[in-house]
Amino acid sequence: MHASSTQPLRRQRDFGIFWVAQTLSVLGDSFALIALPLLVLEATGSVARMGLLTGVGAVAAVGAAVGAGVLVDRVDRRRLLVVCDLVRMVLYGVVPVVWLFGAQVWLLYVVLPLCEAVGMLFAVGYVTVVRSLVGGERLTEANGRLNATAAAAGVLGPLGAGIVAAWTGPAAAVGVDAASFGVSAACMLLVRFRARPDDDGASQRSGFRADLRAGLSFLRGHPVLRALTVLLCFFSFLTLGLTDLVIYHLKHDLGHDDGAVGTVMACGALGTIAGSLLVARVRRRLGFGPTWTGAVAVCGLAFAGLGRAQGVPLVAALSAAYLACVGVAGTCSMSLRQEVTPEHLLGRVTSAFWFLQYSAAPVGAAVLTWSAEHRGTAPVSLVAGCCCVLIAVAALFTPIRREVSSSGSLSPAP
Repeated sequence: MHASSTQPLRRQRDFGIFWVAQTLSVLGDSFALIALPLLVLEATGSVARMGLLTGVGAVAAVGAAVGAGVLVDRVDRRRLLVVCDLVRMVLYGVVPVVWLFGAQVWLLYVVLPLCEAVGMLFAVGYVTVVRSLVGGERLTEANGRLNATAAAAGVLGPLGAGIVAAWTGPAAAVGVDAASFGVSAACMLLVRFRARPDDDGASQRSGFRADLRAGLSFLRGHPVLRALTVLLCFFSFLTLGLTDLVIYHLKHDLGHDDGAVGTVMACGALGTIAGSLLVARVRRRLGFGPTWTGAVAVCGLAFAGLGRAQGVPLVAALSAAYLACVGVAGTCSMSLRQEVTPEHLLGRVTSAFWFLQYSAAPVGAAVLTWSAEHRGTAPVSLVAGCCCVLIAVAALFTPIRREVSSSGSLSPAP
């Protein structure tokens, strides 16, 4: 048995360094989320141009997801992670240098899509290497810790970007973003990964299309992953626009200011952190099926009540409950894929899973927010929440209802 399967995570040097590197990468991404739109607004004064930049970045990320797994499975994964961080460091670093000589908004429409595509490569690569660091027995615990600190970085990053932008301008905030990726790359160079099992060069000999089909075929052939992919596609369709719905409810329906929105978002982040830290203990006690299904059901109940909540404390509590259960369900799902997927397929399976899960989500977000504007947040959140509960009920009629051990074998749930 690998030593990482028995040692507590706090005593594992390589996981600790990797944890720091991943947190810094998320912090850099969240800095960019605020700093780049602020640059556009400062230079143009146009909200539409801000939205266009965000949309272009999202399209690049989804497009990169199609082939990211193929590349991750063909190359040395640590080297890929280091290169991804260095490329983002250079690309983001160009922005403040150019801004010294004057605003060049067109540059942002080049830099952000490239960085979002590279970020998708990094995300798929990081998922594939966790198992080689901690072993199968501690995957859920490790993913929970990684997701918890990612949630914290997702809060601190925009806050830090706003402070730096207020003090020295948004271009300087982009420079801090670039530096975070440089430190992350340096940390990643210190991490020692176990060598991957030899797959006889199958991925090197096959073509690009065959590699894409390999990930899809594995998802289709595994009963639990197949059911998860379908159900999470519907779940993402229903819930991607929830943050916009909450903001609209707070400002339009209840008449609160941006401070209330920030409070609710912070409470939601605390919920994500709590759920991510508790998921390993809950899964060990209940098993995969009850944990995942129960978390999705609670997500639906919280979502259903959000549109009718009249005070900031209740909206914040429901948001925290929703995001805590999203953290539980998401960590369980990620850990399962890592446990049951052969090492040489893990990148392709991960990217195929993410692509299918989120392929319809942007349409769902548009439908949800349009419906809320025209029909009101209360009925829309009630319908969407009830549909999420139905997804949990549907899972009871699939192999998801059975417990999945860390080895990937199915057994009846207690």
